[in-house]
Amino acid sequence: MLRRSAVASTFGPGAVVDFRAGGAPVSVVVAGLEEWDSNFGPAGLANPQSTREPRLQQKLGVAGFRLPPVSLGDLGVHNTGSADDRKRLIGVRFPRWLQCPQCDRIAPVEKWADDPGKPGRRCARCTNKQPGTQPVYVIPVRFVLACDKGHLDDFPWHWWVGHKPDCPRKKGFLRLKSEGPGLAGLIVSCPECGARRSMDGVFNQSTWESHSCGGYSHWLGTRVDGCKGDVRAMQRGASNLYFPVVESALSIPPWSDQLQEALGMFWGTLVNTEPSDRAKFIGMLAQGELRVVLDELHMTPEQLAAEIENRVRILAQEGGTDIRGEEYRQFTLGLSGQGLPDREFETRGETVPAELGSLVAKVVRVVRLREVRALRGFTRINPPDGEDSNVAPISRGNLDWLPAIEVRGEGVFIQLDTSAVNSWEQQDVVQGRATVLDERAVAEWTNRYGAGRPPRIVTPRLLLVHSLAHALMRQLTLSCGYSSASLRERLYVSEGDDE
Repeated sequence: MLRRSAVASTFGPGAVVDFRAGGAPVSVVVAGLEEWDSNFGPAGLANPQSTREPRLQQKLGVAGFRLPPVSLGDLGVHNTGSADDRKRLIGVRFPRWLQCPQCDRIAPVEKWADDPGKPGRRCARCTNKQPGTQPVYVIPVRFVLACDKGHLDDFPWHWWVGHKPDCPRKKGFLRLKSEGPGLAGLIVSCPECGARRSMDGVFNQSTWESHSCGGYSHWLGTRVDGCKGDVRAMQRGASNLYFPVVESALSIPPWSDQLQEALGMFWGTLVNTEPSDRAKFIGMLAQGELRVVLDELHMTPEQLAAEIENRVRILAQEGGTDIRGEEYRQFTLGLSGQGLPDREFETRGETVPAELGSLVAKVVRVVRLREVRALRGFTRINPPDGEDSNVAPISRGNLDWLPAIEVRGEGVFIQLDTSAVNSWEQQDVVQGRATVLDERAVAEWTNRYGAGRPPRIVTPRLLLVHSLAHALMRQLTLSCGYSSASLRERLYVSEGDDE
């Protein structure tokens, strides 16, 4: 079973997931977003399991976000009698090659025995040797192929073993057996022609320079001809087989107040209405469902239209890209909302200890906080680099929504004294350390992409803030009882003439 937070990050569409079904080991790649609509209707943002964050929506060019779907039973609603209670997220079997743990044979899924309606596959030969006991279930093979464009493919076992020309079974069973330590001792062989080859060198990049990518996106059911991506052999459970590309935003005034919460799914419709017609349109909707919203906000259609126009203007001024800058100004300047109750954001200024007065400008206790994290794609082999060239899609078409999760909690904001930071980062030893690390980052970037430089420069200021954040989180786990998994840093770092 996967948590909602995992489906919108580590195990999102395109990720390989291992689980057990009826005692049988099964490996699948999580299917694309279209399956959310087909299996957990209503489709799109009409689905009640959705959420919104206007600033993040504008940055990502979507109308809203869908929470990873769960059945009513998983939400704690029992005995509904609905077929939805039995629905689950869809996965596509991958890899298709399976191995018997007893006889070491490997073959595609269709070569193995199955029980109708069950996802597990078994080795009929080994099962028949021990009648009356548990079936001998076959397991997914360890090795797969991936390219840096995000495609996945089965490992080319018959190509790797190198059959002899007269082999009569170039598409039959092979054997993968450990005969010694390491990859050099792991031997794949053909029982018919006797061809053998060890797995030594399987992870070397040079091994696959002449091998072209098949262009398969199994999670979407699509294939691209002529993919020019760099192919690599990887372990099925390797950490670099899936890097989620996640964008996030904090809900800050005015986007965290009662008005934004009350409007919910009406927000997108009202924003896209002509300003001159908005009050009249709201008046029409007020005869139905929107009446409850107006009563809750104690507003007339004209007042609500004016408030929406004000927020549209704010979004247009901000451009939707300076999310961190807006949050920073909220924490440091204490900007207020529109006088409406704020249910998602509450801060309280704290006194800076005298001994830290020369280093820390402000400490803010964040009593209540909401963060929306949206998954917009993923990369394989290399982590996201700030560019979109290698970000693989998680849906076949351009949907007006992305998967996301809401995280609510608390936090502490620390603003360092700008003059103290400026003085510290001018030291030669500090500059030298940052230069060395930046040169290494550029070298790694050049090795991957051949030219240019990373989108972010390694500077003394970035090193200081990032290192301090992790030191504080480590201390919080010791002093306050938080687990390290429940803590995250959010950095506000800029250079030059910026704030």
